[in-house]
Amino acid sequence: MSGPADKPFAISKRLVWEAYERVKANKGAAGVDECSIEDFEKDLRGNLYKIWNRMSSGTYFPPPVKAVEIPKPGGTRILGVPTVADRIAQTVVALTLEPRTESIFHDDSYGYRPRRSALQAVERCRQRCWKKDWVLDLDVQKFFDSVDHALMVKAALRDLRSRPCSPTSSCTMRSTSSSHGNSRPWTSNAMRMMRWCIV
Repeated sequence: MSGPADKPFAISKRLVWEAYERVKANKGAAGVDECSIEDFEKDLRGNLYKIWNRMSSGTYFPPPVKAVEIPKPGGTRILGVPTVADRIAQTVVALTLEPRTESIFHDDSYGYRPRRSALQAVERCRQRCWKKDWVLDLDVQKFFDSVDHALMVKAALRDLRSRPCSPTSSCTMRSTSSSHGNSRPWTSNAMRMMRWCIV
């Protein structure tokens, strides 16, 4: 087996293991490959090595995302379910980007950030409701389905101020979703759209 010294991109095996532990703790359903956490663990050492080897070699490409319809008022919403292996790879990316991107977020940003919660956002609103008599509430419908992906990568690379870790970072950020045999452009989350911007 090749070691870290043979790879063009420095991704530690310890980081991949930490990512696996987080994915396991979050549980979640199987993706398009129908491989559950339990199935993945049947060859845990080999599966984690494949993720590490491909990411550190710059040859990792995300597999299709399983599209699952979930009911919502007035219709349904498509939820993207990545494979277990891809969730681990995404978590490796998130753990690497997190220390760098945290410093550029607005102090009032609470969504999908470490050590922050919706309850903290509510508490901030409670404090401010005594100071202001107006509220601005907005939501960009289907933002991740319609955002300019090339612009997203450009912004991510600019803020990181470093070269991408993999040739795929400058490629299209669109992945493919699979539902009932059909395929279409899909992005499961912001990390998938930024696409492996590690150094």
